[in-house]
Amino acid sequence: MTQLVFIENGRAVTDSLIVAEEFYKEHRNVLADIENQLKKLDEAGLEEWGVLNFQQTQYQHPQNKQWYPKFDMTEDAFAIVAMSYTTPEAMKMKVKFLEEFKRMRQQLQTAVVDTSQLSPILQLLIQQEQQQKAIIERQDATDKRVSVIQETILQRDDDWRDKLNGMLNGAARRSGGVFRDLRTRSYEMLESRAKCDLNRRLRNLHDRLRESGATKTKISETNRLDVIEADPKLKEIYTTIIKELSIGTLS
Repeated sequence: MTQLVFIENGRAVTDSLIVAEEFYKEHRNVLADIENQLKKLDEAGLEEWGVLNFQQTQYQHPQNKQWYPKFDMTEDAFAIVAMSYTTPEAMKMKVKFLEEFKRMRQQLQTAVVDTSQLSPILQLLIQQEQQQKAIIERQDATDKRVSVIQETILQRDDDWRDKLNGMLNGAARRSGGVFRDLRTRSYEMLESRAKCDLNRRLRNLHDRLRESGATKTKISETNRLDVIEADPKLKEIYTTIIKELSIGTLS
């Protein structure tokens, strides 16, 4: 039986893979649902809340051993994403998730040591230890987030990029156009088809890199193609668009 909720950094969370499995959805569709909610939170000025409750991380596919993105979600984040799942079966599953979140919260609470009967010195030592542990956990979470961001950018699929650039170059030559103009057009088509704002996503990515301590060179080199490649859904749609542009110039 799949464990619906688990403890991560002292919090009860679930993740997008578990949600996809239990709600019988494609993982990429759950990721799209999460991205959609994060976009709405961003537009509402609640980006910080989104960062606190949606933790982007990675998992290794058991077959091809490649790394792919996933999200850890708090109970509140899960509730926001799952509110659109309204079939009777989905309602039953949401109740199971929420009951499991409640059980995990109780488990965390009972794990807290009662220090009221200890001497003042021991209470102080325990308090200091807990504070130090909290600092380490926060730092670990920050390091993990930074690592995920940097790995997502550094692990570029050069073959994919070379293939797309080759198709765009060929399309530009056949149509008598300019490669840069065709690239811009491809981005506009992606934004229209995927209902996304690449420039906003790029600004957010630059901000996260800046917060993580990335160099100015690394930040300046990061572009909209990095944003696309980091999102499996956008990458798939964009690949289709490039193929369409290439085929369209063959006639």
